[in-house]
Amino acid sequence: MFARLFARSGLSLDRLRALVEVGAHGSIVRAAEGDLARQSQYSRQIKELEDFFQVALVERHGKGVRLTARGRELARISRFFLLGMSNFQRGCLAAGQTYCIGAEATFLHTFLLPALAVLGDKRGDIRFVVETAGSREIERRLHELTLDFGIVNQSSMSRPLQVEELGRWRLGLWVPKTLGLDARRAAQALKASRLPLAWPERELPLAELDDVAGLEPALTCETFLEAKTALTHQRLATPLPEFLVSEEVARLSIAVRVPALAARQFGFWLVWNPRLLRLNPHAVRQRDALIQALTRRFAAAQG
Repeated sequence: MFARLFARSGLSLDRLRALVEVGAHGSIVRAAEGDLARQSQYSRQIKELEDFFQVALVERHGKGVRLTARGRELARISRFFLLGMSNFQRGCLAAGQTYCIGAEATFLHTFLLPALAVLGDKRGDIRFVVETAGSREIERRLHELTLDFGIVNQSSMSRPLQVEELGRWRLGLWVPKTLGLDARRAAQALKASRLPLAWPERELPLAELDDVAGLEPALTCETFLEAKTALTHQRLATPLPEFLVSEEVARLSIAVRVPALAARQFGFWLVWNPRLLRLNPHAVRQRDALIQALTRRFAAAQG
């Protein structure tokens, strides 16, 4: 069945691993962590793979190199194979499992870290690695199998990724009382682009909200958590999800209805690649535990 594949030399686990590492880090230099000897080794191993498959796997990009389309395809195949071998080894050695989970900063700090602290405490053989990432990056890395699970704010994911809803929430605009505005005048100031705003652009792109797309915030930050911090200094208004509205926020601010925000409902979804579950059946139990823990915490935060 595999006679042609093994008819020539040049294919090995070490060479495939080199390609996977370079693909994951985006360059030979970063994959080698500045080690010149390892850079040379990776370059040689990838060249040997190119000779074996008779196809270009990397191409010049600026001062470095990146994987070609064929290189990315082979890296995905290799990563799937190596993950399967790694899981088999862990099973044989009765070793613990490590799961890598990506999420936006607000969800990570508000829900994911507290949930993982409890899950990790219950199962000493389970370890977690968390990374801050946006929905599109999470989607890409789940396809590449460089993440085990992700939490995203959109349910539409490309096949074969699968999702499970964790909960939904709404946004409100909160205006510090120190600005001396009531809700009506604050709404008018917002419409006239005169309301000083802190805006979490990465987690809530202005371009996605038609009625307020032309606003020019006084402070542009990345996350709702950063925007909430700005609000506590009582100089800037900001949109916040309801689960971040603490008693202090409600006491020091007024809620202003903004149609563009009020008309929309947002959500969080756990997303995974079903290929992972085929590689590692233990991940099914971990997925279900995550769904249960995160759904419960989200519901509690909603009050």
